[in-house]
Amino acid sequence: MGHGHGHGHGPGADRRHLSWALALLVVFMAVEVAAGVVANSIALISDAGHMLTDAASIVLALAAMSMAARPARGAYTFGFKRAEILSAAVNGLTFVILVAYFVYEGVRRLIDPPEVEGALVLGTALAGIAVNAGAAWLIARADRSSLNVEGAFQHILNDMYAFIATAVAGAVVWLTGWGRADAVAALVVAALMARSGYLLLRDAGRVLFEAAPAGVDPVEVGSALTAHADVTAVEDLHVWTVTSGFPALSAHVTVRPGGDCHRIRRELADLLHERFHIDHSTLQVDHVPGRSCRIAAG
Repeated sequence: MGHGHGHGHGPGADRRHLSWALALLVVFMAVEVAAGVVANSIALISDAGHMLTDAASIVLALAAMSMAARPARGAYTFGFKRAEILSAAVNGLTFVILVAYFVYEGVRRLIDPPEVEGALVLGTALAGIAVNAGAAWLIARADRSSLNVEGAFQHILNDMYAFIATAVAGAVVWLTGWGRADAVAALVVAALMARSGYLLLRDAGRVLFEAAPAGVDPVEVGSALTAHADVTAVEDLHVWTVTSGFPALSAHVTVRPGGDCHRIRRELADLLHERFHIDHSTLQVDHVPGRSCRIAAG
């Protein structure tokens, strides 16, 4: 059995970047809620709601990082590494809930548009673009190969796009008096959130349902293993992802009579690493017609 753990980057630095981004968002969110109430703007309030989920996603990401860093012990042989995948799934679900609310509120205000303070909406949205750009820059410096961190990043990025739409709406309301522009901006925000929520839930679902890692075809992996000169068959092949950046594989390999099980196992493990970037592999290697060969941990 060959085992390798290539998972783990700079959790301390990642936490620091996320914490600074969280502080930026919380301060500005309080300002935006007040501005949204004064301006009577659903676009600003929807942005503030989005920022609340941004902040929650970062808090969740930080908590998941702490859990994932805990060592494996007892029944939890992989530790709590999947905590970050659950965090990403929760982030995706918050998008779905917010989309439903903002679509409802946006349509309602399209039908019956209220008075909106366009200048205040524009000024607040421009400040929000700057704040979210700073937060996105901080999170982009963390390890975005983690689906957990990527979920928080997508929240921030979508919020920045939302502020751009809100700024445009504020300018339209201010210059033309067309109040429905505010509701249109809220619907644009909802569309962006729906896309990000779908992508996060799709990627988290692949991990939770133990699908093969994106870009890895199990059929191709099996063909590559059986192409080895000494391998006669590969059975019970399973390829899955434990957590972001941690693909794993197990398989039963039979080799020709007289084949060196130890050498073949090492060569197959090297192939999996070099061609498919799979470092955690468990290979049961037997001789044909089933004479077992004991394999030491590599």
